[in-house]
Amino acid sequence: MELDKQRFEKQINFIMEIDKEKNIFRQTHLSGGGRRENDAEHAWHMAVMCYLLQEYSNQPFDLAKTMMMILIHDIVEIDAGDTYAYDEKAKETEAERENAAADRIFGILPEDQGRKLRSLWEEFTAYETPEARFAHVMDNFQPLLLNDSNDGGDWKRNGIRRAQPEKRNEKTHTGSEEIWDYMKEILDRNVERGSLLP
Repeated sequence: MELDKQRFEKQINFIMEIDKEKNIFRQTHLSGGGRRENDAEHAWHMAVMCYLLQEYSNQPFDLAKTMMMILIHDIVEIDAGDTYAYDEKAKETEAERENAAADRIFGILPEDQGRKLRSLWEEFTAYETPEARFAHVMDNFQPLLLNDSNDGGDWKRNGIRRAQPEKRNEKTHTGSEEIWDYMKEILDRNVERGSLLP
């Protein structure tokens, strides 16, 4: 089969564009009090977690599809930036910023692949399928684990109240009751040690 040079170049352009995700730093710090993690590290960590923890999903789901959804879910932050989970002002423009980013970034790809990845990203955002629900469990559980490993330092620094992560996780139980129960134990522990305000 002869190489379609134009298609191949679009794919390479996209591959190089998403490398910029490594420069988007999140509010969450690496375990053991290290530096802030970047979006690419967050996605890789979540993808491995998804494979390991799949048995705790409330419903059967397509593992490969969910892992791909996880790997691309924050690509839009290359343009839109990371919106801190508890920054209500920034959240007002988040959807608009991310949609514009999705148009540009997925538009780099050949049309068929761009459409597929955009569709996966939209499915994640809609939070309606078993795949999207479990991907969101991973997206919320991963930073919680890191923050707990740092004695809740990120919550403490930002004066976060327990009700804030609870509200952020109001749908987490729809993806995994068992993991949500464990997450509540983490929140309780951090209230007890003074990392989260009651």
